[in-house]
Amino acid sequence: MNKAVLEGLLFVVGEDGLTIDQIKDVLDIDEEAAKKLIKELKHDYEDESRGLRIDFLGNRFKLTTKYEHRKYYQKLIENPETNFLSQAALETLAIIAYNEPITRVQIDTLRGVGSISIIRKLVAKGFIKESGRSNLPGRPILYETTHEFLDYFGLSDIRDLPKIDDIIQESNENEEDNSDLYTSKYTEK
Repeated sequence: MNKAVLEGLLFVVGEDGLTIDQIKDVLDIDEEAAKKLIKELKHDYEDESRGLRIDFLGNRFKLTTKYEHRKYYQKLIENPETNFLSQAALETLAIIAYNEPITRVQIDTLRGVGSISIIRKLVAKGFIKESGRSNLPGRPILYETTHEFLDYFGLSDIRDLPKIDDIIQESNENEEDNSDLYTSKYTEK
C-alpha cells in the first residue's frame, strides 16, 4: 500500500518532487524503508510498458517522462488539433503580456499557484521566450511574449492589447446588467 501512496504523492507534488525526509514523515517510516520503497517504485517504472520514470533531481525524487518518448511529446505539442490553450495557459500568457519582462516567481505570485509546467508548455509552443535575467537575488529568468504570440492573437504589437481599465469597466458593466436581470425579472409575487 505504501508504494501506491508514494506514487500518488509524487504525482500530487509534481515538479516540486519529494525528499527522503518528506517521504519518511508523510508515510511514517524510517529512512531505510523510504529508500527501499523508492527503489521498488523506480524499478516498476523501468518496465518498457511504462511511460514515466522516477528521477533524482535537485535532491528530490520526481516523476518524469521517459526521454526515449520525446518525439511523441513533441508531436503532441505541434499537432494543431491538440495545440489549444487551457484557461491556466491563457491566464499565464495574460500575466506575462501585461507585465513583461517577468520572472516565474512573479507569475506564480500573481496567479497564486505554481506555473512552471505551463511556462514550459508556452515556451515549447513558441508563445513566450526567455529574455534575460533579473537583477533580483538568484538572478531568475525573465520571460516575455514572442512574435508567434502576437500572430496567434492577431496583434501587430504588444501595445495593441486591450487596456486593463477598459476590461475592468466592461466587466463591471456586465455585472450591473446581470444583477438587474435577477432583481427585476425574478421577483416573487
